[in-house]
Amino acid sequence: NPLQFGFKKWKSHVTARPWEDRSEIVKELYSDLNVIRGSGGSTVTCGNVLYLLLFGWWLSLLYVLVAAVMFVTIVGAPYGRLCWDLARYFLWPFGKVIQKVEVPKSRQVLGACEAGAGESSALLGGPVPRRWRPQCWADSGYWQRAGAVAWLCLGYPVLALAHGLVCVTAWLLVILIPVAKLSARVATRVLLLPPEQVLVRRLRMTEVPLEGEVILCCYRAVNPYYYKYAVDGINVFAVNLLPLVLVTLVLGYVDSHNRLISSPVKFTLALLSIMPLSYYIGMAIASISAQSNFAVGAVVNATFGSITELTFYITALIKGSREGNRCYAEIVKSALTGTLVGCVLFVPGLCMVIGGIRHQEQRFNSRSAGVSSALLFLSVGGVFAPTLFSKVYGKLVCGECHNVSQNPLGHYLCHNCHFDLMGNNGSLYYSHVQPLVYTVSLLLPAAYLIGLFFTLKTHSHIYDIHISDCHMPGHHHSAVVHWSRWRALVILLLSTLCMSACADLATEHISPILTNSTISQYFIGVTVLAMVPELPEIVNGIQFALQNNLSLSIEIGNCIAVQVCMLQIPILVLFTIFYPTNFTLVFSDLHVYASMFSVVLMNYIFMDGKCDYFQGTVLVMVYFILLAVYFFAPSPSGC
Repeated sequence: NPLQFGFKKWKSHVTARPWEDRSEIVKELYSDLNVIRGSGGSTVTCGNVLYLLLFGWWLSLLYVLVAAVMFVTIVGAPYGRLCWDLARYFLWPFGKVIQKVEVPKSRQVLGACEAGAGESSALLGGPVPRRWRPQCWADSGYWQRAGAVAWLCLGYPVLALAHGLVCVTAWLLVILIPVAKLSARVATRVLLLPPEQVLVRRLRMTEVPLEGEVILCCYRAVNPYYYKYAVDGINVFAVNLLPLVLVTLVLGYVDSHNRLISSPVKFTLALLSIMPLSYYIGMAIASISAQSNFAVGAVVNATFGSITELTFYITALIKGSREGNRCYAEIVKSALTGTLVGCVLFVPGLCMVIGGIRHQEQRFNSRSAGVSSALLFLSVGGVFAPTLFSKVYGKLVCGECHNVSQNPLGHYLCHNCHFDLMGNNGSLYYSHVQPLVYTVSLLLPAAYLIGLFFTLKTHSHIYDIHISDCHMPGHHHSAVVHWSRWRALVILLLSTLCMSACADLATEHISPILTNSTISQYFIGVTVLAMVPELPEIVNGIQFALQNNLSLSIEIGNCIAVQVCMLQIPILVLFTIFYPTNFTLVFSDLHVYASMFSVVLMNYIFMDGKCDYFQGTVLVMVYFILLAVYFFAPSPSGC
């Protein structure tokens, strides 16, 4: 079962699913390329043609060149013949098989040499292939060793490097992972075998394959379902993005003077690096929680569940405090509001639309959604209570006013108006608003803990929902967690450390974007800074929606929104007590109206416990309307 309210990550992602419960499509992703199948139609497909254009032609040409070099050495002639056969194979490997076969012993070879080329092979019962025909002058151990040395010095390094390049490129493209597997198998197995043990044949030549071990048998180069592929429980996209983190850290801290790349590029790289790190942090949190009791799981989730966002927010506030720039505090507020609005409108709306394409009507657990909605109302009301208080009791101050009617008693047009809380030496703020902020910051985490206890202990039965259509009734398997508790803890700490470094780089290089960009800082905060760290969760929600598990998709968005209000904001307030910054829990009118309207609309949509793609479209469209408002809004004061 999923970890319910307050737990952003889901146990189903950290436990190994039983092999027999997996679909045939998923089983094919993990199968080795050594299974011979029956006639499956033509091998001329768009994916195979793409392989020919990207890799096949130049790999085949390279093998021809290496074959020529090996023939020139004379002692490497057997390897030259092998490269010639592999050149034809790699031009179009589909529908062909590479086998390892046993060769006659030296005595049999000598006897065959005396008997002539018409001798038959006892192993195969037919004529000996041309490459196996005995070369009496090459039977000496000296010549075999000399040929192997020439191959390892002149031929194998070049081909291994080429296959390594193909392997990395195909792996990064994901859908071409079968090509990556093929290249890895050739470089690590086929090219290291004695040439007389390698046989390349077309499958259509015989219904029954030759005797011997099948090393390679590939039918298609492209499989679009490889987006589901995982390595030790880690999604392939998270694996591919991990080198980006290393590149970002090296370029960010080595090229401190921006000689190699500019600040906007570094900011983009740092922001993209946050995505895989947030995935690893989420996996580590879920792994520890899945192997722990309720108390440990709650503490771990409450401590590290929002570490991705908090790391960025805190580093931004520290930089703004050091530079005396209030713009960073406004950016943090925009990012907090953008996360709240995006997770309330965009995440469930997008899941409804995508899930509605496959399912005409989707139902979800309305009671669990009602609990999350109630907590959202509570958290939003608590977060914006100091803002409403300041507008009721604060003094309206305007930057400049112009008399429109030229009459002293006429109408005035004022600009840059705001409610001043620091009048009379800040008596209103320090005596009334700040104590209210501290009170709210204590009550919200307490309500969060009560919600955890309610949904995970006393009323956990309301979350007993069907996990997936793929989990058939009667299949009860003990879940095996991919990562051990200690391994998950190490990954959690390392990912958190890298996250801090990437957040530091992002805040360090965001200044030129804020200064030179013509786009409102509000828009940058509510879009890029708010939603990029949540992309792994959005993908999770879409996958659940496609499995007709809309309850989990909705819970993902609700849990993030609840943690923003009940954990992240109180932690930021607590941080400002020990490290004074420009952050105050007083938001602009735009943030207040957008957040409250989003929560009310979400609660109205979720009222009946069922939805379709039209309701999801409404949520998504309202989200884009709000983005348009932020896009055309003027930048906040101080930026």
